[in-house]
Amino acid sequence: MNENNTRSRLKLEEAKNKVIGAISETMDLYGVTPAAANLYATMYFKDQMTLDEMREELGMSKPSMSTSVRKLQEIDMVKKTFTRGSRKHTYAAEKNFFRSFMAFYCQMWEREVKMNLEAIEEAQEDFINVIKDSTSTPDIVAEAKKYYDQLQESKTYYYWLDDLVDSIRSGKIFEFLPKESKE
Repeated sequence: MNENNTRSRLKLEEAKNKVIGAISETMDLYGVTPAAANLYATMYFKDQMTLDEMREELGMSKPSMSTSVRKLQEIDMVKKTFTRGSRKHTYAAEKNFFRSFMAFYCQMWEREVKMNLEAIEEAQEDFINVIKDSTSTPDIVAEAKKYYDQLQESKTYYYWLDDLVDSIRSGKIFEFLPKESKE
């Protein structure tokens, strides 16, 4: 390889490493370990990789590699791919950041809505029972009503969050916030 090619190759690798570093550092937002984040960021610049190629590229142990790949699959950032004629599993990174953002955050927000609305419904039933209980003192009844109303108001947020998820999944969000390049 001539000197110009070597210099260009080094610049290419430096540029890739900048992006790999930035992606790796921000993946904690997705609840991803540094090892899995580094793996995803590295895979981002590859078409697909086998577990052996990942291990060789990153110097990770096989169990750590498998755990990282599994976590990335769970949050739809890596997909298992099929390679005709190969007996080894190959994996490809999701390169569409809109898709990975939507999949991850919608999944988290749906979980938040479900868990909290269920808890609110149960708590509100308990507050109603306290309010209806003839042995409850007026100050206890007032406190139960206050908490019931407070939880009722919080439902607005969870219904809004559920609507946000629906608008993201359906693509309607892009009517309000279009995907556009700022360049």
